[in-house]
Amino acid sequence: MGSQGGFYQSKEFLDLVKSIGEARSKAEEDRIVLNEIDTLKRRISEPDIPKRKMKEYIIRLVYIEMLGHDASFGYIHAVKMTHDDSLLVKRTGYLAVTLFLNEDHDLIILIVNTIQKDLKSDNYLVVCAALNAVCKLINEETIPAVLPQVVELLAHPKEAVRKKAIMALHRFYQKSPSSVSHLISNFRKRLCDNDPGVMGATLCPLFDLITLDVNSYKDLVNSFVSILKQVAERRLSKAYDYHQMPAPFIQIKLLKILALLGSGDKQASENMYTVLGDIFRKCDSSSNIGNAVLYECICCVSSIYPNPRLLDSAADVISRFLKSDSHNLKYMGIDALGRLIKISPEIAEQHQLAVIDCLEDPDDTLKRKTFELLYKMTKSTNVDVIVDRMIDYMISINDNHYKTEIASRCVELAEQFAPSNQWFIQTMNKVFEHAGDLVNIKVAHNLMRLIAEGFGEDDDNADSKLRSSAVESYLRILGEPNLPSVFLQVICWVLGEYGTADGMFSASDITGKLCDVAEAYSSDETVKAYAVTALMKTYAFEIAAWRKVDMLPECQSLMEELLASHSTDLQQRAYELQAVIGLDAHAVEGIMPSDASCEDIEVDKGLSFLNGYIQEAIEKGAQPYISENERTGVLNMGNFRNQDHHEPSHGLRFEAYELPKPVVQSRIPQALLPSTEIVPVPEPMYPRETYQTPVPSDSSNAGSAELKLRLDGVQRKWGRPTYTPETSTSSSTSQKTVNGAAQVEGATTLNSTRETYASRKPQVEISHEKQKLAASLFGGSSKLEKRPATGHKVSKASSHVVEKSHVPKSSKEVASEKTAPAQPPPDLLDLGEPTDTSTVPSLDPFRQLEGLLDTTQVASAANGATAASRSPDVTALYADTPPVGIHNVGDADLLSGLSNPSVTNMPGATAKPQLTQSSGKGPNPKDSLEKDALVRQMGVNPSSQNPNLFKDLLG
Repeated sequence: MGSQGGFYQSKEFLDLVKSIGEARSKAEEDRIVLNEIDTLKRRISEPDIPKRKMKEYIIRLVYIEMLGHDASFGYIHAVKMTHDDSLLVKRTGYLAVTLFLNEDHDLIILIVNTIQKDLKSDNYLVVCAALNAVCKLINEETIPAVLPQVVELLAHPKEAVRKKAIMALHRFYQKSPSSVSHLISNFRKRLCDNDPGVMGATLCPLFDLITLDVNSYKDLVNSFVSILKQVAERRLSKAYDYHQMPAPFIQIKLLKILALLGSGDKQASENMYTVLGDIFRKCDSSSNIGNAVLYECICCVSSIYPNPRLLDSAADVISRFLKSDSHNLKYMGIDALGRLIKISPEIAEQHQLAVIDCLEDPDDTLKRKTFELLYKMTKSTNVDVIVDRMIDYMISINDNHYKTEIASRCVELAEQFAPSNQWFIQTMNKVFEHAGDLVNIKVAHNLMRLIAEGFGEDDDNADSKLRSSAVESYLRILGEPNLPSVFLQVICWVLGEYGTADGMFSASDITGKLCDVAEAYSSDETVKAYAVTALMKTYAFEIAAWRKVDMLPECQSLMEELLASHSTDLQQRAYELQAVIGLDAHAVEGIMPSDASCEDIEVDKGLSFLNGYIQEAIEKGAQPYISENERTGVLNMGNFRNQDHHEPSHGLRFEAYELPKPVVQSRIPQALLPSTEIVPVPEPMYPRETYQTPVPSDSSNAGSAELKLRLDGVQRKWGRPTYTPETSTSSSTSQKTVNGAAQVEGATTLNSTRETYASRKPQVEISHEKQKLAASLFGGSSKLEKRPATGHKVSKASSHVVEKSHVPKSSKEVASEKTAPAQPPPDLLDLGEPTDTSTVPSLDPFRQLEGLLDTTQVASAANGATAASRSPDVTALYADTPPVGIHNVGDADLLSGLSNPSVTNMPGATAKPQLTQSSGKGPNPKDSLEKDALVRQMGVNPSSQNPNLFKDLLG
């Protein structure tokens, strides 16, 4: 195109692009670019360069920056191009500036005035270029300079300008929410813009706002549903179609918003059921964009209040995803299945063979996603199969980050669903052995605490067996070479605490193993420290049990070595070991009680046990302790009042100044004196032991010859300013719902005639090994079992869902059902043409949504209706010919409901009384001094392979 003159570029620039494309090495490319930089530096500084040439030079600079080289010498020339009157040159300058500069660059200040001028231009293309630059270059400090003009452009006649103005306001909100907090209503207003493009741009800031505060936008549910219905029914212009899908990106954004608004809200969700079912039936799954809309629809269904028909439709779509040969669609199917099993766990049984195939797929990304699904499906009946598969996969990969993640998941599943103590210990040993030091140190600490506390049951025998099994397995593992440091720390701690607890192993056996560990890992001071402490515990327990302690020679030599160690930590532990061995049984039992690792230790921060010693020392003449506050110059007011017999400290003085002494009248004539002459005051004398506050005498007592300082109209600079805290009343209510806990009313079983995964390939014989694996993963009881969690364990949220329970109806409900007239149940997914009714006239959902009809109007319209009324055709506003925008609502009408929002007071919320100042004649000087001292004190020191494998998975 360049050779044909399409871009009007010189042959020199085209040769540059060609030579860089034909470069055989990075060095050759750098040489070409450096030569180009030298050429541009020389040419760009020439005087009187034609605009066409300068535009080409700037484009060449952009090309140089794209290749990773510095072109900062030409930034100022790009800034100058934004000031040009030519539209082509100006747009080129804006493009280059947005690519060259960031929002904190020093040259930004030179562009702000140009942007302000261009935002007021009559040419909408210039305005659009300026708005593009606003989104890229305006920072938090310069937002107020352009904000008024951007707001005015929301009413611009050109839809492209209105769309970019919405995008600029959204960018301002992302950078500084407080700067545009008063303009949030403009987003609601633009939602009903005549142009669908402006409406679609408004969905992005509304999504961010709804994410932060869902309850404030519940009134927009009907609006979003109406817009989505118009889009799904192809009421928009063909210009918004993409691969024969009607405005798919607007649909996806609307589905995301509806998922937020319908989460845990049954009433709001019921308004969405019809349009969601319409999308499931009409959406084209032959293209990627159609599958993307279907996936987002599944995500929405899994987030809102559950509906059985929509869950069945979502399961059908997931089945098509999993049967596809595309790994991308399989990935989407696994992810969507993981969302639905939180609501309906039995859905996974329909796709068990597909999950097994994904688990064995060579695509690593798909395999990891399948492990996430299995992690959510884990229960006590299939935990052993799933954890074993996870550990095998962890051994086969080299990604340390993902190894760490799998190790933590294996530990979590083992803690919650371990079928036996022996299995738990063996699993933890495998994790530590193969994950090595990648295991988080918190996992090791949790394992130690779990072994110490047991499984939270009151069966001491079971806890003792768990510890004995751990000791036995760790003594066997110590013979293996190159064990991870974290694993060795756990082994040493367990051997020290419970090595001799059951009597299976003698103290000499345990201490010999610990000495071997300290010798084999002599370079790891942490492991040696754990080993020495374990030795001390073992010998202490033997002494407390009145058994004779015979220290092994290797232990004696280790202790002597550590007594002279350069590490102060190891040296201290060795001295402690030496001291403990020399104590008697009663002392050792008090110092190191047996199995006391989980007991709480009471810490006496005040060291009250030293009170007697301190009192005795003071009686002998010792000086009392001076607190930190007094040492830093802040006196406690309680001590200050009772300090007359003590020598004051060298801190901040609170006594009043002496009154100034009368001075001799100046001999300067009175007429020559200024009106506000300040009299010099001699240095005041401070009494050391007297703290009485003298009352200032009247001005007449000072003598008529005393000069006074006039303070009329002078602002007070000293003293405490008055402060009245404002009362705040909490008017917002927080609503936290868990969608996974919502029960499905009237849930129906899955369609038995749905095509299963195996029916797609009936001629392929499934191997016996794969059938066994599927039975292990998905077979067994459907109830989800879980070990009782102790206080220290973190429960895994959403790991499984309790089966739906049927609550019996009360007698009142039964009676009301009998008395109520029989009505046919509404078909939520019936999207046929609406029929006329003869009872209550339909109301425009847009008008009722935006607060245009109050409650009384709605009631009067309903009671006064005498004939059938037909609802306005909102969807007809998106007809193709002529193109008409979305249902338009007046600006004033749209925001009528925003001026007086209803506020629901939270129960128990009370308004704090407003603090008022007393109407006394004035503060007491002494009280003021004491209050000042108290304020200063508070300011310094504030208070303080197989269907059998599937049976185990689903249990």
